Order: sequence, then structure tokens, then C-alpha cells
Amino acid sequence: MINRVLIRMKVVQLLYSYLLTRSEFRIEPAPGPESTRDRQIAHSLYLDLLLLMLELAGQRVQDSPTADARIIAADKSLSSSPMAKSLSGDTKIREIILKGKHGVVVFNPALMPIYKAITATPAYAVYIKSKQHDLASDTAFWRDIILNTIPKVPEFIEATRARDEYSGNAVTLAINMVCDTLSSYNDTHSQEAQAYSNLEESLNLAHDLYMALLHLAVELTDLQAERLEAAKHKYLPTHQDLSPDTRFVDNEFIKMLAANRELEDYVSNRHVSFAENNEILLGSLLDVVIDSEAYKNYMALPVTDYRTDCEFWRDLFKNVILPSDVLSEALEAQSVFWNDDLEIMGTFVLKTIKQYAVSENGGEDVVLQPKYKDAEDADFGSMLFHSVVDNREYYRNLIDRFINSSQWDRDRLAFMDIVIMMTAIAELLKFPAIPVPVTVNEYVEIANSYSTPRSGHFVNGVLSSVINYLKSEGKLLKNIKK
Repeated sequence: MINRVLIRMKVVQLLYSYLLTRSEFRIEPAPGPESTRDRQIAHSLYLDLLLLMLELAGQRVQDSPTADARIIAADKSLSSSPMAKSLSGDTKIREIILKGKHGVVVFNPALMPIYKAITATPAYAVYIKSKQHDLASDTAFWRDIILNTIPKVPEFIEATRARDEYSGNAVTLAINMVCDTLSSYNDTHSQEAQAYSNLEESLNLAHDLYMALLHLAVELTDLQAERLEAAKHKYLPTHQDLSPDTRFVDNEFIKMLAANRELEDYVSNRHVSFAENNEILLGSLLDVVIDSEAYKNYMALPVTDYRTDCEFWRDLFKNVILPSDVLSEALEAQSVFWNDDLEIMGTFVLKTIKQYAVSENGGEDVVLQPKYKDAEDADFGSMLFHSVVDNREYYRNLIDRFINSSQWDRDRLAFMDIVIMMTAIAELLKFPAIPVPVTVNEYVEIANSYSTPRSGHFVNGVLSSVINYLKSEGKLLKNIKK
């Protein structure tokens, strides 16, 4: 069964890779040391212009926005800009804002004159008549503003000249770079669809691992039976070769597992057989099993029964097979996800064997673990993933609001921490039935496992501040103490 612990891990992993590479706009990299002085000045101004454009569109890019910036942000016609929301969510732009090394301070005196110049253009008149803007049309509007309106505003010209470094050629280059960035708009729907498809497949593969591990017991038993049979036909077989101890291959639990039609059909349809995909692994793992104390103790028992047979395989999985380096290396070769899935799927394998052991009908009534416990769990990953994607700017702004720069170096924030917190916030807001402490604890554990040594403490602190804020705003109605 794929539980919510594993689903959370999968969602965070896939969101991390998707959001890290997701970009609707191509942000120009910093020029190398061999580049011209004009090119270096132009790149610095280019970043400032991108942030100026965001502030004109109502996005917060300064820790202490001016009165003019607040007035402009109140203009819903511009502040609803899809371009600004998308660009402000870009990972590179977020890093630039957080570092605070670029900004619009130099343009603050020109902010209101530029805003008035924009709202006086025919392009703006056409723009506000359309109540809904898609990203492509909105980007085209801002490209026109950057190219034809802003450079002509006297206060803007004065502000560029007042910079520590100025070059008329650099200003032209910077404006062209901004236009190129806006022209590089890329529809990310296909990227998002692929990322979600990868999430679904990774969850399918987790269930594959559960079934493959159960079937592994049957395959190891079959291989040992083949070895015993082959030994009888050696050129000079020993008495032990001719009359082997068949307790291992006659194990009653394995006979019941091998007769399970659901398991056989699943393994056949999904091609998750270890014997089919990795014969070398099977032989190496069987050698590990036969050399184990669990095997030797089992074979030395004076008598066994069905329950003993079940407990033997449960002991083998728990203490020999699942911790085996041989298995770990094989899983890594077969799927990039399986080593992360092993601990949880292994737990369900042990649970299934225990169900066989306590069955009153010798295992005939045992039902294998379903892929999901119920429909809510089946939808959990999808809802979580899409909530983060659809609300990433809002969640990121909540996080940025409560990052204490005196305690945490914003330049060194791990992006994995940001993704973990955005996913946690999505769960807090979208799943009211899940208690707040459960959500916080789960994502702190993910941070401890997948990010930096200090991440768990950092994630816990920021999430606590976000939770208190959401409760004060009436947006989080769950009781934290429950």
C-alpha cells in the first residue's frame, strides 16, 4: 500500500525537480570576466529593470516599499499581471530578490512618473479593456512598455545616469535583454504534465516494488529448487546431493504465495520479476539467505508448521533481505525511486506475511495490500502536487515573509527547503482533516532526510510562523493543539 508518508516524499521530490527547472522566461546569466565593461553594466541594469517591471506590476521586491510602490500595488489592473506573477516565481528571480543586491531603490524617484506614463499609453487603454489576460498577451504588453514607454520617461533617464556606473550603450543593451527575456516566454503546460506523469509513475513503481519483493520469496525458493535438482545430476553427487533437505523449498507459506493469482498476474503484467530482470541478483541474494543465521536456525528446527514457515520468511525479509547491500545495489540499478521506497514497501511486505501467519484458513483468505487505502489517498498526491504548482507564488511569499535574515543566510537557503515548506503549506490549507502537528512533523522529517543538517529546525520555525499568520488571518481554521 502506498501511504501518505511515501506520497509526501514523492510529491516533494518531483516538485523539486520540476520547479527547479521550470521557467517560463529565460533569465540571462551573468557575463564572464572576459566580457566588456558595457556588457557587465548592462547585465546589472537588466536585473534592476526586471525588478522595476515587477514592482510596476504590483509585486513586492523591496523589504520596505515606498508610498508610491504601495499606491501602484493597489492598481488591480496591473497587479493582476500573469507575467509578473510568473516571473516573480522564477527561482533565479527569487534568489535575486532575497539577496537584495539588485533592486529598484535607484528608480524609486522615477516610479510614479513611469507608472503615470504607462497608464497614459494607448496600449494601457487596450490592456485594461480586457478583463482577463493570458500569459502570452500580458508578456507582449510589458515588452511594449519596456521598449517604447519607460526609456522615454525623463525621470527614468535621470535615474539611470545617477547609477554608480553608466553607459548609454549599456542601457540599450539592458533594455534589449529584458525584451529578449520576455520574448523567451515558454508555455510550461507540457513540463507540468510531464512532471505529474512522473509522479504517477513513481507511485506505480512503489507498488511494483511491494509486489516484486513478495514475489522475490517465490523466486528465491524456485532457484534453490533448481540448484538442488542440478546437484543430483552432478558427475559425482554426494549423499547430500541425492537426498537434500528440502524444508526450504517445501515451505508452506511460499506455496500459498505462489498460488496467489493476484500476485502472479501483477508480476506478469508489470514485468517486475527479479528473475526476469536480474538473474545475478537472485543468485547473490540466495547465497546471502543460505549463509544467514535465520536460514541455519530454520533448517535446524526439529519440526516446522505453517506458522513457523511464515515467521521464517518474515525474519528473512526483516533481518537479511531488506537490509542487504546486494538488494540495495540491484534496486538502484532498476529504478531511481526504489531505494527510497524500500523502507515503506518493506514494512508492508512484513505486514502481509504476518497476515498470512495469523490467517485461520492457511492464507487462503489473505488479500494483498491495495495500491491505496482509499479514494482519498489515491487523490492525495495529485491534489498536493497541483496545489503547489497553482499557488506557488502565494506560498513562496508566505515563506519569504517569515524568513529571519538575522538567523538564516538568504543566500544559502536550500531550494529543497523551500519546496518542502510550499508543499507543507499546501497540505495545511487544502486538507483540513489532517491535524496541523501531523503535517508539520511529516515535513520536518522530510527536511531532515532530504535536505541540510539544519533544515528540520529551519522548516519547523518558518512553518510555525506561517501557521500563526494564517490562523490570525482566518485562513487556517484547524486547531494546532489537536
